[in-house]
Amino acid sequence: MKSLTNYLTEAAGKNTHMTHIEDLIIDGGVKGARQAILALRSMRDMLSGNAKAPVDITVKWDGAPALFAGEDPSDGKFFVAKKGIFNKDAKVYKNHSDIDADTSGDLNKKLKLAFDNLKDLGIKGVIQGDFMFESSDLKKETINGVQHVTFHPNTIVYAVPTSTDIAKDIMSAKIGIVWHTTYSGSSFENMTATFGKEIVSKIKPSKNVWMVDATLKDLSGKATLTAKQTEILNANLSAAGKTFQKIQSNILKEIESNKELNLIINVYNNLAVRKGERIKDTNKHAKGLINFVEERYTKQMDKLKSPAGKDKKAAERDKLLSFFNKSNIKGLKNMFDLQNFVVDAKLIIINKLNELSNIGTFVKTKSGFKVTGVEGFVAIDRLQGGAVKLVDRLEFSTNNFSKDIIKGWDNPG
Repeated sequence: MKSLTNYLTEAAGKNTHMTHIEDLIIDGGVKGARQAILALRSMRDMLSGNAKAPVDITVKWDGAPALFAGEDPSDGKFFVAKKGIFNKDAKVYKNHSDIDADTSGDLNKKLKLAFDNLKDLGIKGVIQGDFMFESSDLKKETINGVQHVTFHPNTIVYAVPTSTDIAKDIMSAKIGIVWHTTYSGSSFENMTATFGKEIVSKIKPSKNVWMVDATLKDLSGKATLTAKQTEILNANLSAAGKTFQKIQSNILKEIESNKELNLIINVYNNLAVRKGERIKDTNKHAKGLINFVEERYTKQMDKLKSPAGKDKKAAERDKLLSFFNKSNIKGLKNMFDLQNFVVDAKLIIINKLNELSNIGTFVKTKSGFKVTGVEGFVAIDRLQGGAVKLVDRLEFSTNNFSKDIIKGWDNPG
């Protein structure tokens, strides 16, 4: 698998946002489309027992808040921080007063707990994770007739049978954190991220802190694809390769480089995701972009008062619409087909990886618990360290936006 580094969408390699693997085709042009296919092939090889496949996998945990901890490179002092660590004026908290000056409520409480319980663990450099629970968040609940200890930081409920050693460790801890990224650099501004490395083994253990690495270790042989799964996965990857060859390179290059066109296509695709719908008729979907562009610009023009402003916006619309000729519509149709084959291959891999979890994942409804997959996975290039997301976006969208799903922050009543 070639480098995925270029597809971290924030500057300096900060792990603040990563690209969905199917969106590499839109955002990365020819190179991105090729690398999406190569990444999936590498994951297929790994899940077929090839320990040398050049890809690592980490689990996306549905925690909150994102938490940074470590040594300030300017003075060596221990700190905790939220995502503001990478702002121009970095905010790091080296004592309770710093936390009080910038935060309040639940965030304030969690940052103080993190500071108090992590400061003596010998953390070197800077690490990032997700805050999963404090002791008061833990509950004992019966799921399918078995008593579990649960924590519910966001949308997903994590559950472990109380009879297990993992549950005992969780129940004795004051906080729980999943670590996934390390950073290096002489200042916060120039730090670069490294994914998929073991972190917990380099920190002093503490009964007050339940910690796990997000990285899935030694996958070869533990999550082997069945013959049928391999056959279907190979068919999708073969179809993806053939479809990729049909798309003229200039179309993908234009979509990658034209910021407005790129934005329009991403927004248009995400409307279907938000509705929980797969794009089945790709020809209709491609042609529908024309109406979407016209309606989008009409709404923008209606908000403008001056004729000159309306004329300028109309000129921008017409320039964008000039892309949608017959040849490019066909190319868009093929591009959406390619995304579908990538998604189908991705879902086979996600479903296989979900079998590895030793912690149950559920969503909570008014009628009880419903099994769901983890939030997703991250595929990491071992050679370059770049990363992309593998998420079942339709399941995630249903869970995230459905009014029937009770979130961790919802009032129990």
